[in-house]
Amino acid sequence: MHPKNPFNKDYNFETLIAKHPPLKEFVFKNEYGTNTVKFANHEAVKALNTALLKEHYNISEWQIGAKNLCPPIPGRLDYLLHVADLLPKKNIHLLDIGTGANLIYPILATCHFQWKTTASEVNLDSLRTAQDTIAKNESLKNIELRHQQFKTQILKNIIQPTDNFDVVVCNPPFFKNRTEAEQSNQRKFKNLKLNQENTKNFGGLSNELWYKGGEEAFIKKMAEESIKFKEQVHWFTAIVSQKENLKNIKRAINKTKPTAVKIVEMEQGNKQSRFIAWTFRA
Repeated sequence: MHPKNPFNKDYNFETLIAKHPPLKEFVFKNEYGTNTVKFANHEAVKALNTALLKEHYNISEWQIGAKNLCPPIPGRLDYLLHVADLLPKKNIHLLDIGTGANLIYPILATCHFQWKTTASEVNLDSLRTAQDTIAKNESLKNIELRHQQFKTQILKNIIQPTDNFDVVVCNPPFFKNRTEAEQSNQRKFKNLKLNQENTKNFGGLSNELWYKGGEEAFIKKMAEESIKFKEQVHWFTAIVSQKENLKNIKRAINKTKPTAVKIVEMEQGNKQSRFIAWTFRA
């Protein structure tokens, strides 16, 4: 993890359970005698996230639907910490593309960094859930949500002529279609030895999990659109979950003639991830 990530240390589950008692039913001791939760379990991650948001960021109300993605907070914060290293200033205005119902990046950007945050979302139900979270937490009142009305667009229709953003962050849909997403989940169930009932624990609506052509097509489209907004955005960034996609994605970005392209590697435990960043600034 990033050296500034406060979640580098083991969780204090006693404190977290005190903040959010429903977490207790998901905590168990692993083979090493350490308290943990099953991170493959959607409800367990949701309970842990709720407790972490209450304990560290004083977010009293945070709800997502049973089918919404529930991303672990430490990894999402790691992305933003590395993004912060790209920026030579403190007063940041961040744009989150596809914030989802969970609103994780805007919450962390606002509460951990005190950044100004704008976020887009294509799914109206997810947008309403995110707006409800904002309404119930005074500290989030300055987050602005925008509806992306066109599923084929990413930055267009969201970045307005008067906007200026220091950075765009994005966690693109991983898969190319529903079948690929379901096959991936089935492999997870088998590897983790989960029964059929556990399969309900993996969250994710269609727009959260897949995009025609997968993350490679999504980021290529984002790069294509970024040319139009090169004077309004300092850094464009996107997580690349599949390392084998990097070569083609980087080639597509280079065609837009940016002044710099960076690949930032991230590590959370045994999980390796990365994001690609590009800018048109000198």
